[in-house]
Order: sequence, then C-alpha cells, then structure tokens
Amino acid sequence: MVTSQDIPAYTNTPDAALAMDAADPLASFRDQFYIPGAKDGQECIYLCGNSLGLQPKSTHSYVSEELEDWAKLGVDGHFHARHPWLPYHEYLTEQTARLMGAHEVEVVNMNTLTVNLHLMLVSFYRPTPTRHKILVEAMSFPSDRYAVQSQIRYHGYEPQTSLIELSPRNGESTIQCDDVQDVLDQEGDSVALVLLGAINYYNGQLMDLAGITTAGHSKGCVVGFDLAHAAGNVPLELHDWGPDFAVWCSYKYLNGGPGCVAGCFVHERHAGHTDLPRFAGWWGHNKDTRFDMPADYEPIAGAEGWQLSNPSILPLASLRAAMDIFDEAEMSRLRAKSVKLTGYLEFLLKERCSSFVEILTPLDEAQRGCQLSLRVAGNGRLLFDKLNERNVICDWRTPDVIRVAPVPLYNTFHDVYLFVDVLVEEHAQLPL
Repeated sequence: MVTSQDIPAYTNTPDAALAMDAADPLASFRDQFYIPGAKDGQECIYLCGNSLGLQPKSTHSYVSEELEDWAKLGVDGHFHARHPWLPYHEYLTEQTARLMGAHEVEVVNMNTLTVNLHLMLVSFYRPTPTRHKILVEAMSFPSDRYAVQSQIRYHGYEPQTSLIELSPRNGESTIQCDDVQDVLDQEGDSVALVLLGAINYYNGQLMDLAGITTAGHSKGCVVGFDLAHAAGNVPLELHDWGPDFAVWCSYKYLNGGPGCVAGCFVHERHAGHTDLPRFAGWWGHNKDTRFDMPADYEPIAGAEGWQLSNPSILPLASLRAAMDIFDEAEMSRLRAKSVKLTGYLEFLLKERCSSFVEILTPLDEAQRGCQLSLRVAGNGRLLFDKLNERNVICDWRTPDVIRVAPVPLYNTFHDVYLFVDVLVEEHAQLPL
C-alpha cells in the first residue's frame, strides 16, 4: 500500500508536473486510449473516468473481429468464431477474478448493475417479521435506493420502517469508521442486509469493506456491496474480505464502454447452495445438460448460476479489450500512481484554491480512490459550466459538488496541473 510517506514533496509548477510524467513508469498507457478533442483540435482535460471511462484504441479491433465472424459465419459463430460466442463470457473470468480479488467460481460478467443487484436481492434479502431491515448509506446512488425500496415493498414491508439510512455526523461530509458498527450494535438484530457502496458516488469516500463485512456478519446480517466506483479504481480482495455478494458496472474505471455488460460476485461459500431462492434463466442452467432442454432448472454452481440469458457478445468484446490492458498495467501499479495523482490534485487545491474550494472526500488516501469531490464557495454550477467551456471534462452532482477523477491509466500529472490552473482562472472571473 502506497502512503503519503512514499510520495516525494510536490511542487506547484508546470515543469514539476511534466517531470513527474517523464518519470511515470505507466505513462505509455495513455497512448492506448483515445483522448477526446477540444474545439481547437487539442486534447481536452478529461477527468471524468468516474462517470465514463475512455475508449481503448484496441476496442475497435476486438469488436470488429466479432462483427466479421458474424458476417462470415452467422449462427456458426457460436462454435467456430475465432473466439466462439458460446463460452465468450468465460474468456473474462480469470481476469475478472484477479481484479476483484476473487476465485473464478465467484465471479461472472452479465447483465447490468441494477439487474444484477435485483438478482442478488432476490436470493440474499430474505426478510422475516423480526429481521427485515436493510442498512444503506443516506447518499447512496438513486438506482440502488430505488432497487432496495422496491424489494422491501415486494416483500410486504415499507421503507419507512425497513430502511435504515446511515448519514455522516453533524457537520461532517463522510461516514466515520465506527458509525456502521454503532448502528449495528443498536439495530443489528433487526437488520437482514447491509448494502453499501464501496466508494460513495457523491463524496468519493472508500469504505472499510473488510471491517463492515465482519461487523455485519457478527450480527447475523447478509453483507453486499455496490462496487460501481471501486472496480478498476482500488485494489479489492472480495474472497478474503468475505461479503456475501457484490455487483459492479464496467463503463466507469473499467473502460468497457457506455452501457457495457456488468459484473457480479457471489462468495464461494454459497456456490453449492443451489436451493437459494433465485430468478432463473436458461443460461444459468448446468452447462452439461443445458442443450438437452430439461424441464427442471439446475443452476450452475457459483456465480454463473445467477445468469439469465446468453450475454451480449459485442459489449463483452469491448470489455475484453479493456481488461487486457488492466492485466498488462497491474492493479497494484495503477493504485500506486493513483495515490500520487490524487495526492497531487489535493496539494494543488490546497496551495491555490483553499479560499474557495472545500474537499469533501477524505484526505486519508486509504479512504478514497481517484475521485475528489469539490464544493465551491459561491456559484459552483456556473464554475463547472465555465470549466466545460474550456474543455475541462469533469462532472456535476446536485446539489453542490464538482467531481474530479484523475485516472492512472490515461491521466497525467500535467492534466491535474492544467485543471487547477483553469479552475483558478475561471473562478477569478465569476461574478461576485
């Protein structure tokens, strides 16, 4: 784990940023991605990988291969394509398990994040009259909230009495490590499920997933995580940490492309529990007898047993292109650069913007990934719009946050320096 003690003192000059880029062992990976252009033909400053990752240049060839095989082979592509489509999702299993810190039997790429979340809730949210509550963070992403509310109602309960929302303490913007334990000490016997975002989409806080899992299980709760902002951003050790399930999307830090196929983790201890309630589909049936078309459903052991339909090959091909890059770069090296990049952003903001910018994200690098969430004094939305006009691409989250995410695969220290430069210039032009 890289800590601030491992990072040399930063310097507030463009030459220092360029020098750090010149010494960056991962610098060449930027050339493997398309950087969107500005109106004048120059590359934009793209700091929005937390919302949509950039396209690897190799994606075109990976997807084109499948289009060509479809054209040449038709239905025979399922068995005779260069990468036959029937087992195509399995080409990603080893890489996905490695990235998630999981065993291969525990992961599968399928569906989209919220579909996978619902499938997990069908199996793992089993409320009883005495244990029916779900613990979530108050600022969870709306899609998670909607899914949880609908599942609670589906089981005949009401969110007003079955949903516990964990909020930061008064005057604070993030959740303290002890807050989850405190809630579970008070409410744990009535909590059926702990479901938290690994990294909060709004404030960028990275939760203690191992500690939360231990705390939840000690109270008899099922524990699940939404890894939308963690997958491809921070190192994960899902098998060892032991949550019951996790879900993620692949279009953010994983660079799979807009709306790309998502992923799911189910811990190995549930692999043989074929009697777990689930919504079944043909693709999750035992592969040995799938094409015998049996009348009774026999789920595949492990995460694959939650599949419903044959997966979309073109999005899987796009994701495979990106995952090959992750394998080459290695998550430990990406994390080391990420700590330095985000630390440099924090340094420059404190040096040059402390009079008008508040960093909501924890300053402890162990409690964050790439993203810093910035609250700007005055008209933050207008400042965000001005950044956009200058081809600085970050994003806005209501009510008052600009999210900035320097991604180690393709962002540079000079990107970070230029961002702060533009931020200072545009803030100075805002109306009083």
